[in-house]
Amino acid sequence: MRSSESGEAELRTFYDDIGGQPTFIKLAHEFYKGVATDPVLRPMYPEEDLSPAEERMRMFLEQYWGGPTTYSDRRGHPRLRMRHMPFAINPDARDRWLLHMTAAVDTLNLAPLHRETLMDYLDRAAHAMVNTFDA
Repeated sequence: MRSSESGEAELRTFYDDIGGQPTFIKLAHEFYKGVATDPVLRPMYPEEDLSPAEERMRMFLEQYWGGPTTYSDRRGHPRLRMRHMPFAINPDARDRWLLHMTAAVDTLNLAPLHRETLMDYLDRAAHAMVNTFDA
């Protein structure tokens, strides 16, 4: 448990349990290192610099796992399917995304249950983003 500003005890979150912001900074950074060199995924990020996408992903994952609500404060509801609809995400893109995300998660050296919990969510999210079966 942790204490809020009012001194009341708060429940710890998954965000807290795996190391808070430093963990999510590393996760997003390691993931985008892989994306930067991926010939299928890189074109889906129109920004010259991947830093804005890295920050958005970090903020989203932090919020999802019980950290700060900065993502929604700045961008509103996540609407992941809608935000990804302009991009053709086929099973190959999904699998490449999962490859880079798995490699990034593995750099965190999480406890097995924490790794499994995080990967379960990421796997389900990646499958949910598929919006075409065209090559």
